Amino acid sequence: METIWRRPDGSIVACTEKIKVLRENLEELRQMAQDAFEDALLMECEESQIRAVFQDVIARLENPYNKL
Repeated sequence: METIWRRPDGSIVACTEKIKVLRENLEELRQMAQDAFEDALLMECEESQIRAVFQDVIARLENPYNKL
């Protein structure tokens, strides 16, 4: 399913180039997370703990533009 990206005001991000960059960034992130996930599994870490740590990392991302 294709993600419909929205601005803070609810309007849709329609710029093809912006959407392309978002897709590429997400695919990069997905592949990096998959590699790290597999590494942790190979090191015998517990799957639900790995997922919880990943979720925590995402939840703690800071918005540098909020401070403007």
